[in-house]
Amino acid sequence: MIKLRLKRFGKKREASFRLVACNSTSRRDGRPLQELGFYNPRTKETRLDTEAIRERLGQGAQPTDVVRTLLERGGLLEKTVRPAETVGKAKRKADAKEAAEAKAAEAEEKATEVEASDSAESESTEN
Repeated sequence: MIKLRLKRFGKKREASFRLVACNSTSRRDGRPLQELGFYNPRTKETRLDTEAIRERLGQGAQPTDVVRTLLERGGLLEKTVRPAETVGKAKRKADAKEAAEAKAAEAEEKATEVEASDSAESESTEN
């Protein structure tokens, strides 16, 4: 299967990436079938060979998640919500709800403890 992926190049800590079409079993920095574009994450510069990318996608090439995002930004693919995103958002929402409930329960416990200690102090001062 052909994959559209990023191939790293450049200096240490100053990486840039080439968007390439390669066999899915080949190494990240191995010899690509075709170079299709360029991406610099530091400056957000992106250059895409749109005709070649459309041709590869038409042949059934599968982009990686990062490449898919770049192609969506470039207007070559329609933005789609992937199942992992919806599951992740639902999970974060549920976790936030649980955290809010736990915080409310903790605040309620503290309030009852403060009331109990105030009533015990008032009883001891009355005696």
